[in-house]
Parts: sequence; C-alpha cells; structure tokens
Amino acid sequence: MGIARRRLLAWPWELRRCGVMGVNRRNVQYIFSLNARRLYRLVDDKIITKSLCTELGAPVPETYAVIDRFGAFKALSAIIAEREEFVVKPARGSGGRGIVIVVGRDGEMFRTANGDTISFDDLRYHISTTLSGLYSIGGQCDRVLVEQRIVPHAVFENLAVGGTPDTRIIVLCGKPVMAMLRLPTKASRGRANLHQGAAAAGIDLNTGMTFGGVCRNRATTVHPDTGTAIEGVAIP
Repeated sequence: MGIARRRLLAWPWELRRCGVMGVNRRNVQYIFSLNARRLYRLVDDKIITKSLCTELGAPVPETYAVIDRFGAFKALSAIIAEREEFVVKPARGSGGRGIVIVVGRDGEMFRTANGDTISFDDLRYHISTTLSGLYSIGGQCDRVLVEQRIVPHAVFENLAVGGTPDTRIIVLCGKPVMAMLRLPTKASRGRANLHQGAAAAGIDLNTGMTFGGVCRNRATTVHPDTGTAIEGVAIP
C-alpha cells in the first residue's frame, strides 16, 4: 500500500478554485483596469498624498521638513536639533525601504526604533542616498519627508515591537472589501511592512476584530517576538 505524500505546492488551477488570486490577475483585472494612470502620481508620492489628505480633511502626521536638494542639510540640522522623535521617509519609496524611525536621543546620537544609534552624519548620508533615488520607485531622484512619529495606542503595547502598527484597507469601486492590521517586529526593524518581516492579521469589517494571521508568508496566531495573540483583538 502506497504512502500518501503531502505536497508543498499547489497547481494554479487549484488556487483559483479556492479563491486565491495571483498578483498578475490582480494587477491586470483590478488595479490597471479600475484606476486611471493619471491618478497614480497622487499615491506614488507620500508628499503629494499628504497634501491631498489635508485638503480633504483627513488627519495626517505633522510634516517637519521636505528635503528636495543636498543644500538643505543645514536647515535640517536646525529642524531636528531639539526633537526627540521623528520619522524620515523617501517620498517615492516602496516596501518600507529607506524609512528611519527615531524614537529618542542619547546625547548627540539618535536612537532608532530597532535599538540602534546613528549620528547626524549617518542620517545625512542616508538622506543623500535617498535623494539620489536609492529607495525610490524606478530608481529616480527623490525627495525626503521628515515628519511626526505616531505613538501607538496602548492596546498594541505587546503587539508592535519597535514601531507603530497600521491598518490597510482595500477599497474596490469606493467600497471597503477587506482590511488587515500590520504589526512591526524585530525583523522588520520597527516598520509595519510585511516585505520587511512584519506580522499581520485580518480584520472583520463588521466587528473590527482581528482574525487569523501571517508572518514571513506563514500562518501564525501570535506575534513572533512577544507571543501575544494577534487574533481576537478589537481595533480601537
């Protein structure tokens, strides 16, 4: 009698039968067909997106500075001189790359969300490479956004390590259809980005309760660093 072997992979038709959509089908049938190309610039650039949100009355973190040239470093020094916390982001970055989260100061050194310390010279070098397009979509020259750090709600104390969680909501033709809670981990270095190693849980849109979970492309029910359950959490 033969022994049944467990398969690690599924055929594409098997995934489709289970309702799993591939990224190519998602892009062609939904993103490209339902979103006008002329509007992409509004969401591909964080600075433009923040401006649009402000016009619409949506709350956004305070902007401390927008750096668009190498000669602005002197002004940057004055802006962050007395600040204990701030976030540095590429305007056109993706996948969480190039984001630096400063959570405190140790004298002249800046303490980041993952526990490292960097000097102003380190920060200036990081910003210069960002302006050169190291983290931007398509490698094009970029701008740098220096903004307020958002402090997590107390309910996320053991669910977000070194950073701030966020909620991603998928909207289809103006209607929310699904959502997830993204949770920073040590591996993601304080970023709530799945590509960087963050964890995530689905959110029931009717109740606001989390369910299921994933981290590093594997199902999970707990945060990988704290062991705290990531399902059954009520989003404040």
